[in-house]
Amino acid sequence: MVQFKSLIYTPICTAALAAAAAPSIKLESFRDVLNLTSGFDPVKAAYWTGLPHHRRTPFAVSPDGKTGYIAYLDASGTDVHVQHIEPSSMTPKGPDVTIPGLKEAGGLVAHDHGFALLGNEAIPSSVANAPPDNTPVPAIYRYKNGKQVWKTFVAGPGVHESDGLAMSPDMNGDLVWSEEAQLYGAYFVITSYTGASKGHFGDSIEYVDDSGELQTITGATSAWGCSHNTGIAFEAADEPPFASICAEDQGAIWLNTKTQGMGNNGIKVSNENTTNGASGEPMGGMSGSYSSLARFDNSSSYIFAWVSRGSIDLTENDWMGEGYTHTLNRTNGRRVAIAMFSDKETKVSPQASSEVGAADGDSQVNWVTPTEDPDRSNAHVATFDDHYALVSWEEIESPACEFIAMGCGGTFTGTYFQLVDKDGQKVGEPVKSMDTYVAGDMVTLNDGRICWPYVNMAWSLDKGDVYSGVEGQKTASSMSFACMSLE
Repeated sequence: MVQFKSLIYTPICTAALAAAAAPSIKLESFRDVLNLTSGFDPVKAAYWTGLPHHRRTPFAVSPDGKTGYIAYLDASGTDVHVQHIEPSSMTPKGPDVTIPGLKEAGGLVAHDHGFALLGNEAIPSSVANAPPDNTPVPAIYRYKNGKQVWKTFVAGPGVHESDGLAMSPDMNGDLVWSEEAQLYGAYFVITSYTGASKGHFGDSIEYVDDSGELQTITGATSAWGCSHNTGIAFEAADEPPFASICAEDQGAIWLNTKTQGMGNNGIKVSNENTTNGASGEPMGGMSGSYSSLARFDNSSSYIFAWVSRGSIDLTENDWMGEGYTHTLNRTNGRRVAIAMFSDKETKVSPQASSEVGAADGDSQVNWVTPTEDPDRSNAHVATFDDHYALVSWEEIESPACEFIAMGCGGTFTGTYFQLVDKDGQKVGEPVKSMDTYVAGDMVTLNDGRICWPYVNMAWSLDKGDVYSGVEGQKTASSMSFACMSLE
């Protein structure tokens, strides 16, 4: 077992960093330091293509910095385990908790004496208006001192009945907490099983207070927002609505904090080709939708990271009408992009064009990776402080992109980490790793490091050729962590 190496972190004020030579970043990995109480399958097959994705392992650290929590799905496919961690060493702390019946682990929020988790579980068919076929329904679970104090369903029977009841076959979403607003916010993909949208995929934004009471907040709560959304970015704000971004199936990525939907009165972040309900997995696809939107410390500003094939030849979206467009891909492989927001509703640079006939629909995009030949996926971002952020992604040098709006297969050629500043400018060259991956939330610790969990394995981006249960091979029994420090 590799022992954790402590880092000595000396706080440096932003002004001093900016005035001095450009800072650099340093990666340290701590492999297999946490023995899991149960087996874990670290891979989830992607929608449509079946290509391997990291199964999300939600990770959070308490505000006082004394306790970390990691959540993961049991290898059996049922039950979510939450293990306590000593953040200074990423080693077990205990006591551990098992939440029975859950089918996936979504977002995780750490508190000084417990945690809250977004998950999904089946409701017994004996309950009136329960979903068919034991399809799971999303809920928030609140634990204090190792005991569950409340559970609140955020879809299913009794929730937005007039809009149609909803369920979540896959827990594609995120959970955040605002200390200022004293509210949890949950943003997740849904499928309606009653009402006008029955059988269709969309998304929902729900708020719950610290007592577990579901809140209906005008201008913030949303029963149904972006159509066929498999790309969610969500981050807390001082008051609702929280900052939100969605990737829908009609041709765009929207900053929809103000609209909670895909209306053209929102801010169009990017034009994306959409086919068969997909848009290139911009925020990770299956088991994605985490650590793609981050807020700078002591600031109203946010940074968003995603992958895109770019946009050329905008045409009218006849079904949606004026202000909506279709586009063709500029590149075969996907590139990493970032967007900066001065607040939760305002994009710093111009929004994406909606001009029908325009040959260029991506001139507003700030590309982190300018070359088009490789394929990039699994993009994430976290902030170090009020000035610097860390962007990460995985790469395939010679990709096989068989599907126009989905993922690519090929030989994994590295995870990359790029330092950027609050103006969206790259600082230095990216750090590359062949054996460190981002498979859980990127969390900024009290000592200034950004850390995340992953499984130590020989990672592959080819279908079936991975350390995983996709082909029924084996499961993981330990968790690794990595941390990036700003120097």
